[in-house]
Amino acid sequence: MLKGKSLIDPSDFSKEEFREIFDLAHEIAKDPLKYKKSCEDKILATLFFEPSTRTRFSFEAAMLRLGGQVIGFSEPNSSSVAKGESIADTIRTVENYADLAVIRHPKEGAPRVAVQSVKFPVINAGDGGHLHPTQTLTDILTIEMLKGSVENKVYGFCGDLKFGRTVHSLIKFLSNYEGVRFILVSPEELTIPEFVREEITRKNVPFIEVDKLREHLKEMDFLYMTRVQKERFFNEEDYIRLKDSFILDAEKMKHAGPETYILHPLPRVNEISIDVDDDPRAQYFNQARNGMYVRMALILKLLGIK
Repeated sequence: MLKGKSLIDPSDFSKEEFREIFDLAHEIAKDPLKYKKSCEDKILATLFFEPSTRTRFSFEAAMLRLGGQVIGFSEPNSSSVAKGESIADTIRTVENYADLAVIRHPKEGAPRVAVQSVKFPVINAGDGGHLHPTQTLTDILTIEMLKGSVENKVYGFCGDLKFGRTVHSLIKFLSNYEGVRFILVSPEELTIPEFVREEITRKNVPFIEVDKLREHLKEMDFLYMTRVQKERFFNEEDYIRLKDSFILDAEKMKHAGPETYILHPLPRVNEISIDVDDDPRAQYFNQARNGMYVRMALILKLLGIK
């Protein structure tokens, strides 16, 4: 039973609870209008302390398509945070006005602090370079739509694996499933952090770490591209040196398998050339649409509706 629970880390829910969300998301994708009045007396608060396009819009669109309403901010300086209010006080205040809240914050662990202060459901929409569990839901729904199951697949992750919270969340989730193997492609400075490596090792998931993409493309069922994130660097020289480490273009796609699908949490900068966009294996814009469906399902489950 998911009613009243919060999603801060993929480990917060069991496999069975995630299955409930994905099954409902598949239903919603087939007939979204069926759910248009499900949340007509509910309010979602969106507290975005950090910029966002897809995550914020998809949550807001999800609630509006369910018939609910949205309050919140997309710029912390427009709230009392600018006056020095703590995240605990902000969320306790918001609990008086909304039925659940979505938080994005630049500091790792901030959503966990917030959830300890309230009794209504809180959803982590990304905390620094740590985790992004609802992007993981988006990714898994897309994988299931394309290949039916997440099991017995080879997943490539390419780019910024050190600061890429979407990568960390997805690897943590996939590590629970049978027959999964990872190919981790990054420059030495941007390899996965130790807490992710420990998770993979503890669960005996086979993986390799490499610094070349082309020769491993054909092995992959999915390639998850990521941008090198300028906002996570303290030194602009390091960012400039690393930002073009891996660029996927039409020429490289010739080395991929006929069903090697390309995913990306977006936004992209130049790590996927626009000449890849019309390739049927490029699924990142479909992935963005699926984010709305899975967030509709998550909202319904946390509110105990349906």
